Amino acid sequence: MAIEKYVGTLDPGNAFRDWLMQVLGERVGDRNCRVLVYRINPASHTVCRYEFPKQGFSVVAKFYGEPTGWMREYDPFHAMENEFNTLKKIEPIVDIPRPLAIHRDFHCALLTEHIRGRSFYKYMSDINKEGQLYDKLTAIAHAQRRLHDQTKSEYRKDWVFARYHKVLDHLKLDTKTRSEYNSLLGAWWYSPLLDQEFGCRIHGDPNPLNYLFNHHRAYMLDFESSMEHANFMHDLGIVAAELKNHFAIYRGDARRAEPYIGHFIWQYSRNEQEFHAITRALPFFISLGLLRMARMKLGPDNRSFVFRESKACLESLAR
Repeated sequence: MAIEKYVGTLDPGNAFRDWLMQVLGERVGDRNCRVLVYRINPASHTVCRYEFPKQGFSVVAKFYGEPTGWMREYDPFHAMENEFNTLKKIEPIVDIPRPLAIHRDFHCALLTEHIRGRSFYKYMSDINKEGQLYDKLTAIAHAQRRLHDQTKSEYRKDWVFARYHKVLDHLKLDTKTRSEYNSLLGAWWYSPLLDQEFGCRIHGDPNPLNYLFNHHRAYMLDFESSMEHANFMHDLGIVAAELKNHFAIYRGDARRAEPYIGHFIWQYSRNEQEFHAITRALPFFISLGLLRMARMKLGPDNRSFVFRESKACLESLAR
């Protein structure tokens, strides 16, 4: 769950504050106002919200030069520039916080507008709002469909498998376990289930914290992991994996997620034929989604579940 913590104030004369004022221009009526700073956690990098008192809005800065997650070896300038360009491309397609500016000298800062709303994670976590999950999943499915349909490209199946192997590399599995996964992935490679006529741009990290609801609009956040030439089912599988894991760990039964997953896939699908085609191939991407979680700090029961379930998903190909 995302938590904000007040960490300080920027006064006139502060270089970063002066840059914010330059970017925002006439939106800030009081040019001498102090700027309140709130740190947002958890996040893969230092992320802060900057509030302009009595101005009625905030902005968010993500500092690529200050990684806090598992990934530390990358070019922060390239990552900052890549996400900014991605956001500019998809802004006309789906609802996202509007990209405003980037600045290399401020720890590779990416500045976006701040959207007030309630994350999908909060809807999942509030047992009294569980019935609202169907509507929220409908909105997420339709947003993903727009993104995938309007960003078609060449399909690179080899990149799909390279991404899976990269996750396995980070997990540093023992030789026997890695060999078992390699064998299972080999069977999927030769299966036609993952063959596609076209690829597309995917969100890449559609976890419950990266979907924000403002009234009836679903905003996508954080496109750092977005990529082109991908299989659209990647995004569907991550959402399904998050639902499975949540109901297994916090509701005591992963099977309770099935109606929600089925609804989500049905809302995404154009017709019954596509629905069945997706459900046959989806276990591959659910498996990937579960293993992504294993990179985080999980309790022993949760870690056991994601490994057991991810392997079972891959093994479903033979059934």
